[in-house]
Amino acid sequence: MPESVWVAQSDPRVRPLLADLAREYSSRYHRVLNDVHFELREYPPERFAPPHGGLLLLLTDGAAVAGGAFQRYDEETAELKRIWTHRAHRGHGLGRRVVAELEAEAGRRGYTRIFLTTGPNQPEARGLYLATGYTPHFDVHAVPRTRLSFSKALPAAVGAR
Repeated sequence: MPESVWVAQSDPRVRPLLADLAREYSSRYHRVLNDVHFELREYPPERFAPPHGGLLLLLTDGAAVAGGAFQRYDEETAELKRIWTHRAHRGHGLGRRVVAELEAEAGRRGYTRIFLTTGPNQPEARGLYLATGYTPHFDVHAVPRTRLSFSKALPAAVGAR
């Protein structure tokens, strides 16, 4: 069972997550790898840091096997970003675990809603969000051509900010 750790974006264990995401997005969306990697690194680190955000890694033997982050979207809403599972570890429920842990932490921070988007060429992500109770804000029967947005209400958190 991978260990959960909350880290800063500068933590060296985050680099493989960003590099793998860049390769995946570059391949799926036919974009230049360096451009995608730059975009992933351009977010200011404070966006994914307390008190308004967080970055979670699941580690096996000290290496990131899955992860994700959230940032403030508005006063009541956290936005999930960078949900990722290493190819060798897919199909074991780690994506669900990452989403659940991000939701729980966002709830502890006082957020009452989650918002997220995913790309049209990421059917696994679309399936994950639908399976974990997210409301789609698009026609699920149409062929996706643009970013797909989802939202979900969080249960009231005990002891939230």
